[in-house]
Amino acid sequence: MTLAPFVRIVARGAGRARPLTMPEAQEAMTLILQGEAAAEAVGALLMVLRLRGETPEEIAGFTAALRDHVRGKLPEADLDWPSYAAGRSRGAPLFLLAARLVGLAGYRVSMHGWNSHQSARASVRDALDLAGPHLRYTPLELLCPKAFELLNLRDTFGLRSCINTVLRMWNPSRAPVSVQGVFHPSYRSLQAQAAELLGQRDLSIIKGGGGEFERHPSKDIAIFGLRGGEHIEETASALFHGARRLHEPAKSIDPHGLWHGAVEDDFAVATVTGTAALALLALKAAPTLPETEHMARALWDARHQTESLSA
Repeated sequence: MTLAPFVRIVARGAGRARPLTMPEAQEAMTLILQGEAAAEAVGALLMVLRLRGETPEEIAGFTAALRDHVRGKLPEADLDWPSYAAGRSRGAPLFLLAARLVGLAGYRVSMHGWNSHQSARASVRDALDLAGPHLRYTPLELLCPKAFELLNLRDTFGLRSCINTVLRMWNPSRAPVSVQGVFHPSYRSLQAQAAELLGQRDLSIIKGGGGEFERHPSKDIAIFGLRGGEHIEETASALFHGARRLHEPAKSIDPHGLWHGAVEDDFAVATVTGTAALALLALKAAPTLPETEHMARALWDARHQTESLSA
């Protein structure tokens, strides 16, 4: 079978085109991942959806196909943490330290990703020695070469495609809880609806730094997603007073120095603990955000003793 029937569905003239159903989207993406679709048809489908805007059913169907394609490649985890931000505006990956705190709380964290167009100071992979024993990072190109190829079509199109969203929805470790960062706020509701179609019950989505799940501590943050299968829309109040960019080029942070205590920066620490608190809330480590914020700060203060005891 070719991809042509699915391209026709979405690309017919006005009044005749329609979105793909979830089963149609799953079948189309299965063909793509199996290498049975012509490159021209793949490009046509992805760019039509880019122009029109994807539906939850389409994102859910594509994601279901990707999950089937790589089923069983990763061990199960408690928390899925995708990392797919791109762009030169990113600073140090402080969310890695936040994920490490979540690991210190006893949760298994699975992070997967690919980060392009970033400066050396923003490199996630160069800072993976900070991940800790409870965080597993898997590069996209090793986990699913075909998905990596689809993501890199951005260099051909000059535009992102829905593959960026699908990778955030992927959850290859089959974790019961997922956290996601987006760059464009409109995707928060789309991803929550797609997650519901996929049977996900616990998910937190924020507009994070550069598209990562990373909380800006001096801003109120809107939280979208699912909790116990119910849609949520909540606000996390600012933790840090005073306006400041999340990643200020003139105030580049050394995450190694921050973790080991050689660097002192209250704003950066608030970024780390505030992000960890949102992840712990998604995991239901405590009933309320103030309680998970207190927990995250305690984990930060005791980080060296805790890891010494667990070593």
